[in-house]
Amino acid sequence: MTDRPLRRVIIENAYIVPVAGAEIPSGHVVIEGDRIVAVGPGPADAVLDGVTDGGSGGGSGDGDSERIDGSGCLATPGLVNTHHHLYQWAAQGVTPDGTLFEWLVASYPLWAGMDAEVVHGAATAGLAWLAMSGCTTTTDHHYVFPKGRGDLFDAEIEAARRIGVRFHPCRGSMDRGRSKGGLPPDEVVEEPDAILAATEDAIRKYHDPSFGSMLRVAVAPCSPFSVSGELMVWSAELARSHGVRLHTHIAETQDEDQHCVEQFGVLPVEYLDRLGWLGPDVWLAHAVHLTDKDVQRFAETGTGTAHCPSSNGRLGAGIARVCDLLRAGAPVGLGVDGAASSEMTTLAGEIRMAMLMQRARYGPRALTARQALELATLGGARCLGRGAEIGTLEPGKLADVALWRLDGFFAAIDDPVVAFAYGRTPPLARLLAGGRTLVEDGELRTVSGAEAARAGAAAHRRLTGAA
Repeated sequence: MTDRPLRRVIIENAYIVPVAGAEIPSGHVVIEGDRIVAVGPGPADAVLDGVTDGGSGGGSGDGDSERIDGSGCLATPGLVNTHHHLYQWAAQGVTPDGTLFEWLVASYPLWAGMDAEVVHGAATAGLAWLAMSGCTTTTDHHYVFPKGRGDLFDAEIEAARRIGVRFHPCRGSMDRGRSKGGLPPDEVVEEPDAILAATEDAIRKYHDPSFGSMLRVAVAPCSPFSVSGELMVWSAELARSHGVRLHTHIAETQDEDQHCVEQFGVLPVEYLDRLGWLGPDVWLAHAVHLTDKDVQRFAETGTGTAHCPSSNGRLGAGIARVCDLLRAGAPVGLGVDGAASSEMTTLAGEIRMAMLMQRARYGPRALTARQALELATLGGARCLGRGAEIGTLEPGKLADVALWRLDGFFAAIDDPVVAFAYGRTPPLARLLAGGRTLVEDGELRTVSGAEAARAGAAAHRRLTGAA
């Protein structure tokens, strides 16, 4: 198991897609510690200043450096997942044919039985699954905190440390149960004072704002139908006082539109706008049902969107206006969403799904393979406020790199980005986060893949048995 980055990693002979900048048909990426120091065409020897690295050939090295032969491979930035609910790995398959509200009503009683052991096991499996699909940075939106069940937030953070991904856990919350006109049962909501205190504690304990941080916390009340307007306002004030980002669900379904009109007299995005919840420090999950004015406000304010195409399709929510948001200049990233509404979805697979769903709505030139890849890399980085650190392959940025095998059957397609995005996701030859190998030849190197799978299955049995 790799527990630290090598001093130097050199990837050569790969087709490189920096995302920002021209593609390089056969080139190199040189990594020193956790940073990229060079990206360019041809061999890396010219940029190594005569310093020998001790390695030669596909993946060999001297223990302090490594030279990787990327022949037949596509090099991209590590993928960035902008929306998830890791605990839901333990609750997959619930209400397979329901709407969002039907699915939630059926799921709340099950989720009420979770504890720290369930969350740790589910997060271990979910984060391993993400890494094995090329993800180096992920968020998580955890908003169910049953009393007396241990430290659920810490449980998922510990899982992320073991897997080795960059982690943006969002301290979620719900204070508006059925007795107050909300959707969730009263037994799964918290009191506002307790929510704000726990959220501030999480920021102070875990949030690391430094360049290259592996752990940043966001503030994330759940949704308009489960959170009071007062808590939304207080949460925004708290987040901004600590300089952390804000996240919530919005405009996911027509049921939500109807709820907001009946309860607040306006559609969801206008409701958020009134509460001060649009801005460059905010990214919102789903945003499927937007008006033209909503799209323009997202662009004007720099508000980001976490687009979750498979989950939106699974729940019959609709197809988000991603093309319109991009044309307007609003940040858009990709998210797999929780496994209970997007069973076994991979982040790399969402690149294809996003592209196909936009074409189904807008036509065959609506979203290209390269635009879809950008959603999953630089678009996601911008949503998380990390566009200067990750999301592209450039000198000075963090060494988050995915290397995909495009030989074998994939070699029948001349354009490597089309080969990557249009069909089945190619095998992952290597995944580096901050220069540290997380995946090699499709296998996890930080923890055992079999162990992670068993942890997820055990979490499922523990949760469903408790229910």
